[in-house]
Amino acid sequence: MSYEHATIRPEPQVLATHEGRHLHFLNHLATIKVRGSDTGTMSVVEFVGPRGFGPPLHNHEYEDELFIVLDGEIVFRTGELEVVAGAGAHAFLPHGRPHTFQVLSETARFTCITTADAGTPQFDQMVAELGTVIDNPTLPAPGPIDPARVAEVNRRHGIEILGPPPTPLD
Repeated sequence: MSYEHATIRPEPQVLATHEGRHLHFLNHLATIKVRGSDTGTMSVVEFVGPRGFGPPLHNHEYEDELFIVLDGEIVFRTGELEVVAGAGAHAFLPHGRPHTFQVLSETARFTCITTADAGTPQFDQMVAELGTVIDNPTLPAPGPIDPARVAEVNRRHGIEILGPPPTPLD
């Protein structure tokens, strides 16, 4: 085990619901609550996604993810497992296991906590690189997404894109 993490002594923080660094990120709202580079041990990003939103099938090389569904309903898929989760549910998705998810309700608000098997978590950095900083935390208007750019940015942050996003909902 590396003692690199032990040398980082972040300051405690308490953020209200609408506090943090807000971004329009791949047609949904992301709010970075805790940066991995500030803690060395975890990153925390809160998301609000519209019905049908879901990332492409992907695999994290080093980072484990813990999702906490705050509002709405989301289906999580990994391997043969497919589980619909509502408010209060937790989904642990370890690194090395391809997964995706999709918002089933009109919108869903959920938190993603990442920890790294080695080094500092980079999930929040990937979100920041692909997102556009905004002042007012609102859902963006849907727009085009460049899959090649998404794949390249994710690759640089230890995430391999393995397939397309989930099929759109009716």
